[in-house]
Amino acid sequence: MGLRHRASSLRLLSLALGLAVLLVSVSAQQKFGINYGQIANDLPDPTRVAGLLQSMNVNKVKLYDADPRVLTAFANTGVEFIIAVGNENLQTMAASPAAARQWVATHVQPYIPATRITCVTVGNEVFSSNDTVMMSSLLPAMKAVYAALGDLGLGTQVTVSSAHSVNVLATSFPPSSGAFREDLAEYIQPILDFHGQTGSPFLINAYPFFAYKANPGSVSLPYVLFEPNPGVRDPNTNLSYDNMLYAQIDAVYAAMKAMGHTDVGVRISETGWPSKGDDDETGATVQNAAAYNGNLMQRIAMNQGTPLKPNVPIDVYVFALFNEDMKPGPASERNYGLFYPNGSPVYAINAGSGSGGGSLNPYYTSMFSSSSKLAVSTTFLTERVILLLLLQAIVILLQS
Repeated sequence: MGLRHRASSLRLLSLALGLAVLLVSVSAQQKFGINYGQIANDLPDPTRVAGLLQSMNVNKVKLYDADPRVLTAFANTGVEFIIAVGNENLQTMAASPAAARQWVATHVQPYIPATRITCVTVGNEVFSSNDTVMMSSLLPAMKAVYAALGDLGLGTQVTVSSAHSVNVLATSFPPSSGAFREDLAEYIQPILDFHGQTGSPFLINAYPFFAYKANPGSVSLPYVLFEPNPGVRDPNTNLSYDNMLYAQIDAVYAAMKAMGHTDVGVRISETGWPSKGDDDETGATVQNAAAYNGNLMQRIAMNQGTPLKPNVPIDVYVFALFNEDMKPGPASERNYGLFYPNGSPVYAINAGSGSGGGSLNPYYTSMFSSSSKLAVSTTFLTERVILLLLLQAIVILLQS
């Protein structure tokens, strides 16, 4: 091969590789997860939801049960799932390892590997109740599920955890003074030991909205919405915080350290902001919801860590995919969704560089019309054809 021909081939090869890298980066997966709640009577079929999430490039989903329709619909999509054992099952599983094994054999084993189940949460916000029997059953139930996964050969694929309200903290500011409630110490200490032994994360449901709603006169709205603000400084560490969520995460790290654990990660299993609320729910607006979720997603896309753990990217599951019309409580509880159940967007979001040119913007991507489905299918097909052609060109250039 002549020098001129070789140089030309190298330039073409470089161009082809550059285009391939660009294509891959545009199709990059989002780095946040989404909570897929189903307390509603008007939600779309799970197969349509699978299409929606794939179009958004979201590949991490958290359920509040182990709905077989959902797990089947997402088979071979590559989407990672956290599934759940309900609070009503804790006492039975704590008392009967056989019950835990049966649950895993029914709700986990048949779906792996087609559906990527990576974690089972055992119970949700158990310590928010006054049920001491349920509290005492939590860790034995977690251990029973963990043992069942191991017995069925799934122990290396699926972790076990439980989601807790941030209110398990007695102190959260300054973050370095974070501490768990004394009345919960007897339960949380052995749970942290379990996480340390099994390498599973400690899950926290954290909602800065609640702090703002309770005291809008003294809690800064820009501070809770990740918007520009002076921030607050932790006098013990001299670390500066420009948002409440990061301060809450670091308070959990401090509380765990006080119990002797620096070996357990923190994952935010729920956070979000409602787009509507009752008259007394200050701050529950479309504008604030779009700001909170959009700013958070941009930080996640940047692989940002907290001031205490700057090199550990935050791991967050946003609440929630849909508005859920049957949830009890104030109006805000029924209005955390990014989408209405009919597939129309509640608001637009700028999710940052990971969104593939704005593909998370619900106004850009509506998955419930035939034209949208055709557009998405065409986009996916075009990407694959281009990538195939690029790979063929590379092979020809290398052989010439």
